[in-house]
Amino acid sequence: MGWKGDGVIARVGYPELAGQLLELGVPVVNVSGIEIPGVEFPRVVTDHVKSAEMAAGHLLARGFRHFGYFSLLGLNYVAGHQRAFASALSQAGCGCSLYDAVPQLGAAEPDWNLDLDRLGAWLKSLPKPAAILTWNASGAREVLYACGAAGLAVPEQISVISGTEDDLFCEVAPVPITAVNLAVEEIGHHAASLLDQMIATPRMKSPPDIQVPPLGVIERRSTDTLAIEDAALVKALQFIRGDSSRVMQVEDVARHAGLCRRTLEQRFAKALGRSPAAEIRRIRIERAIAMLQQTNLPVNAVAERCGFSTSEYMAAVFRRDLDVAPLHFRKQAQIHR
Repeated sequence: MGWKGDGVIARVGYPELAGQLLELGVPVVNVSGIEIPGVEFPRVVTDHVKSAEMAAGHLLARGFRHFGYFSLLGLNYVAGHQRAFASALSQAGCGCSLYDAVPQLGAAEPDWNLDLDRLGAWLKSLPKPAAILTWNASGAREVLYACGAAGLAVPEQISVISGTEDDLFCEVAPVPITAVNLAVEEIGHHAASLLDQMIATPRMKSPPDIQVPPLGVIERRSTDTLAIEDAALVKALQFIRGDSSRVMQVEDVARHAGLCRRTLEQRFAKALGRSPAAEIRRIRIERAIAMLQQTNLPVNAVAERCGFSTSEYMAAVFRRDLDVAPLHFRKQAQIHR
């Protein structure tokens, strides 16, 4: 092709592409989570253990106790993602059913000939409501199709979350898909910095993989439900998730649910394993993270809209729970619109 360059950043997902890049004889940084035997380009990738743990936390917070993982046969990195998900669930006292699908040749995508009837039978066999994690959005789409064919309601009977965000793909799915939001800009920054070092130091030793934690979960309709039978607890959670700018106390939540504070705390502990105060704080942090990533609002405005009494209090909560100040978090993780 006549291309003359000093280095390449690429998503190396196929052996053929890896071979072509090797022939170029220039430094290469791989930003694909796909692992190809014998391909040893330095990698900057998502921390898929953190991604799986984040997905598990999102689903557990909604009260789910029954889970499944839609896997792809023969792909070790997908199996590792599944194991991390199952491990996080095990720590919460939950199991995880596994469905193995045949992938397309050389790709981390379900084969076009996927048996939707078999997938639907597996989904029907799960205790309801159940939540399913998939490696990526294409797998989540197949689960949605199988639910439709099997007459299963999403998200009321089956909730679905993708391990990777693809905004167009997830938005136009039959039911918009909740997904783990990967830190793609930070991955790009690290990859560019590493490639610069490799160009400047041709004989440098190949570094270990750089693993970048995901930013959070982008919630869409595929998980927009509460898997809880306790009607008073559902009312309490809906109240907490309502007007995010409302400054609320646990007593306010208990009053709305028609319970005394002690009874509310006991029911929260039994169903969710945390206190009402912890849930209020978790929702505030979750919304503040989304606003810091997706808007340019000043930190004090974010604090006000997320129900924190002051921006200083929000900063203290961020430092305690996330080990980072809000402004520094924004600099690291903001999604440039």
